[in-house]
Amino acid sequence: MEGANIVVTDIDGSLEVGGALRSKIDLLDELVGEINRGQSRAMALKLDVTRQDEVQACIDQTTSAFERIDILINNAGSLAGSDNFLSTTPDQWDASFRVNLLGPMMMAQAVIPVMQDLGGGRIINIGSTGSLGAEPGFGAYTAMKHGLVGLSKTLAAEFGVDGILCNTVCPGYIATDMHTAANGRLAAESGVSLSDIKRRRYAGVALRDAGLPSDVAHAVAFLAGPQADYITGINLPVTGGVPAGL
Repeated sequence: MEGANIVVTDIDGSLEVGGALRSKIDLLDELVGEINRGQSRAMALKLDVTRQDEVQACIDQTTSAFERIDILINNAGSLAGSDNFLSTTPDQWDASFRVNLLGPMMMAQAVIPVMQDLGGGRIINIGSTGSLGAEPGFGAYTAMKHGLVGLSKTLAAEFGVDGILCNTVCPGYIATDMHTAANGRLAAESGVSLSDIKRRRYAGVALRDAGLPSDVAHAVAFLAGPQADYITGINLPVTGGVPAGL
């Protein structure tokens, strides 16, 4: 993947970084600047994956700039509906569905014709241990991540004839902003310290700690590269050894 042209996207809004609110678009622009100082070309686009018009505009702008799309990584995620199951609402489940499942579906529908014209491509969906098992308090998220695995396997089966491979990377506890926020919520709900929550959650992890975003990136790079030319329709756990069925 070295030297690949890259399009990074995010929904408009803000994100807390280092205790301060930062514009997501500004953060994307900074990332693009960092990438462009290397051997790749990059650009940033505003994208709400729940809006079909923005999805198609993203694909059109990408093909206009770079003339092709060889790799799609569906990484948008939402913890909407993360609560006791009986407390969740249909609106929360709908919000989770639109980001975690409908968005990847629309992105795939928009990009597959481009890949077919090129004679192949890679689609990598970012799932979760929630794609493989379940954990109390994450019903909507878990249901949609299970659905994402089904989407990946469907795309692998249907478009392998076109040279399009589709796989799911299933991270476990990865030290992202979303994971940190979930730890904080669980600590507050349980009335215990953040360190206690970490010990409880990571007790079933063989390595007893959360992974890093780079651990997921390495798995994605493998599936996107030539060493994975005969791999499609799989779920690749990046979990530090979480027992099956969590």
